[in-house]
Amino acid sequence: MKFIYLDNASTSHPKAPGVATAIANFIEQGSYNPDRGQYSGANDTALAILDLRRRLARRFGASSPRQVIFTQNVTMSINLLLKGLFTAGDHIITTSMEHNSVMRPLNEIRAQGIRFQVVGAEKDGSILPDKIEASIDANTKAIVVTAASNVCGTVMPLREIGKIARARDLYYIIDSAQLAGVLPLKLSELEADAICFTGHKSLLGPQGTGGLILSDRLHHCRPLISGGTGSFSHSEELPGALPDRFEAGTQNLPGLIGLAAAEKWLTKQETKILKHELNLATRFISAISEIDQVRLIGRDADYCQVDNPGRIAVISLDFPDRDNADIAAALYDKYRIMTRCGLHCAPRAHKTLGTYPQGTVRFSFGWSNTVSEVEYTVSAIKDLSQR
Repeated sequence: MKFIYLDNASTSHPKAPGVATAIANFIEQGSYNPDRGQYSGANDTALAILDLRRRLARRFGASSPRQVIFTQNVTMSINLLLKGLFTAGDHIITTSMEHNSVMRPLNEIRAQGIRFQVVGAEKDGSILPDKIEASIDANTKAIVVTAASNVCGTVMPLREIGKIARARDLYYIIDSAQLAGVLPLKLSELEADAICFTGHKSLLGPQGTGGLILSDRLHHCRPLISGGTGSFSHSEELPGALPDRFEAGTQNLPGLIGLAAAEKWLTKQETKILKHELNLATRFISAISEIDQVRLIGRDADYCQVDNPGRIAVISLDFPDRDNADIAAALYDKYRIMTRCGLHCAPRAHKTLGTYPQGTVRFSFGWSNTVSEVEYTVSAIKDLSQR
């Protein structure tokens, strides 16, 4: 029986065409470090990484490729900023829809005298910008917000929040884990100071890749780690230039080469992919709404509008009369459907949505899923829910 993968919010599968080949070719034909040697292979790698920076700078609206900083993942990017920008007495505003990649470092830096306030979301996972503005006090330094919920797929009002941040001269940090590669995210248009991204979700690259796009206002951020950069080797002091300041040590070069291949392919496909994924989400949500034993969490299919999506194809279901873990296990064991069950590293989000502690079964569609897979999954859910 064929497997159906519906866990793209965790990581995309399959990756973009050409990713595996690009990684294999790099490893087999010359996996040379950039900026570490005066030979053609090292120069070729350096040029390939520079080209990827340029492409990502265009994607995220950065004025220079130097503003593109590579990390291992979006979690590392968020940690870099939260642990490098703030000092005792500072106040940070975030929301109840955040992933633990935001909440855990916030709780960690609280021991340093840094306060944070969580603005409660609505029952559909949406954030009211007025609530964020009302939470600002004299010591507020930043607003940190997810671009879209990894639990229920709700898209946040990023532009409106950005206007508040700019009007109050606050740093604005966006966790784009679920939205980068789905919808356009431009640093200047959103009036953001940093967009943290991961390469392995909707950017369709390999795991172990990610980064952040920094505005000029955040160049003073303290790096998370320090060490050799292949540049400024005459000095034992931390380089001030970007991206060197934040990229100590050898990068995940095979991963970045794979991400470059994904970016090249995705740039030509993303509008088509968005329409396709929202069509699948619309079909799935509409069909599920007819099953009495299943509860949709978050926004309905009316928000799957291609021109202004209020949700993405990340969909959580609750089975009130059943154990959600049993449903997820049965979907895989009997129907070979891969989902994710639980709290999705976002306990506050589940409390907001009324699904704590039982969690939900999450279905997240990707570029390679089909209408027939949606229909098969709906049929399986009907079968299981009526037993």
